[in-house]
Amino acid sequence: MKVLIIEDDIFFQKFYASKLTEKGFEVAAASNGEEGLRAIPIYHPDIILLDLIMPKKNGFDVLQGMAEHPEWKKVPVLIFSTLSQEKDVQEGLKLGAVGYINKAVEDFENSFAKISSVVQK
Repeated sequence: MKVLIIEDDIFFQKFYASKLTEKGFEVAAASNGEEGLRAIPIYHPDIILLDLIMPKKNGFDVLQGMAEHPEWKKVPVLIFSTLSQEKDVQEGLKLGAVGYINKAVEDFENSFAKISSVVQK
């Protein structure tokens, strides 16, 4: 399974990439929304972990950009953020995300369970 992490925080990007690789996933990362949108057609991810607050294009912009490409809309997106404001999560879900995970280091196993459940559907 291929995971694309679109996340500007290098610590979280590397931590989750390392942990997911240990669990057998192939991982690619993009540091902002623009890079993420360019990576989707090249990498063909099975799932995307998408931060909301990023430079250049934010997570909402990425979801809107994905909606313009029918083949990209099939890729499940989990909002990957420490920003747990309900209105932002609801906006992301309305734009096509399938769920939300809190990017906490100490809660990786719960995040991994959510990722696994999404890619097994």
